[in-house]
Amino acid sequence: MAIVTLTTDFGHKDFSVSVIKGALLQQIPDLSVIDISHEISPYNASETAYILKNAFRAFPKESIHIIGVESEWTPENVHLAMEFEGHYFICADNGILSMIKEDLKATKLVEITIHQNVVSSFPVLDVFIHVAAHIMRKGALEVIGKPRTHLKELTNIKPVIHPEGNQILGSVIYIDNYGNLVTNIKQSLFHEVGKSRSFTIFARSVKFKKVYRGYGDAIDFDLPKSKREEDGKKLALFNSAGHLELAVYKSNPLTVGGAGTLFGLDYRDPVTVQFE
Repeated sequence: MAIVTLTTDFGHKDFSVSVIKGALLQQIPDLSVIDISHEISPYNASETAYILKNAFRAFPKESIHIIGVESEWTPENVHLAMEFEGHYFICADNGILSMIKEDLKATKLVEITIHQNVVSSFPVLDVFIHVAAHIMRKGALEVIGKPRTHLKELTNIKPVIHPEGNQILGSVIYIDNYGNLVTNIKQSLFHEVGKSRSFTIFARSVKFKKVYRGYGDAIDFDLPKSKREEDGKKLALFNSAGHLELAVYKSNPLTVGGAGTLFGLDYRDPVTVQFE
């Protein structure tokens, strides 16, 4: 069965998502449409890339991923179609695709050029869906676009290594449903720079001197429950995506609060790792 995924910042209050799904099904009746997320923070490219790059490999090869975040066409925000690792991505050239593929090479990359044939005030509906249908019918990308060799890159969201090699300057790139803070510092970079040295993680007034393997590892289950430090326990860990995450054990942003509110941190706020 053909698969198209949707990742947007449209939310669920308006009719946008349902209209996209209806238009897709008209173009490709035997289709499975999967929502990855429609709760992306408005125009947030790094949040979009973080979610999609950690989700798309779970889908079968030849899946098509439509990305409706900052998708309005402008001369500085053209539309692209990319084949990468056996998957297809349709998105504006706003930095998202470069963060998804990172340093790996795309199999094909084209700038979409069918706009003159489509009356459009809603590019995800009117252009991206036509491109998805073309790909689903085994059409070549070169038919709907001209080859491109480069993508827009967002260099300001990459961590910086101090010239002396004793510090990583990172930032918060995503806040999850539990209020936990995901940084742009990857486990591989942490170990590469740290070389097994002691460290302190600084995030405003909060400090961490240990990184756990998982949330439960921060709790001493040998102690009776009444004596355990659980509620409000702050911890740092490498999450399932391999990113350094700052969290609160069993946090709930709607009741006790999440790491973001309890630590006074938000998107793009700095997080520093100092090695000794």
